[in-house]
Amino acid sequence: MVHFLTSTGAAGMGSSIIMLVAMLAIFYFMLIRPENKRKKEAEQMRASVKTGDKITTIGGIIGTVVNVKEDKIVIETSADQVRIEFAKWAISSNETAAEAAKAQAQKDQEAKAKAKAAKKAEKNQ
Repeated sequence: MVHFLTSTGAAGMGSSIIMLVAMLAIFYFMLIRPENKRKKEAEQMRASVKTGDKITTIGGIIGTVVNVKEDKIVIETSADQVRIEFAKWAISSNETAAEAAKAQAQKDQEAKAKAKAAKKAEKNQ
């Protein structure tokens, strides 16, 4: 027995397609886009590592960078001056860059507060 699409069947199919497109859009904006942004930020962080930065590896090893190559880094750990070579993708975080960014954000916030206070004092005069 063959069934033909009726006007109610086509309307049901249209709403199903709309729901599917909406679900895909939500999936993209909630999962895919933020993950791509995190990957890009991590890649930028790894590319900006320089000698003297204090880093943490994915394995939890903390050390100071003593040599940076194209795709590898050499870090020095502890007071024993043990040097270990890692691939750049093994860097989890760069504490030196994070501290610098935090200090810059604090300076920016203080500058905004001073500007706001000066504007308020000017307004009161």
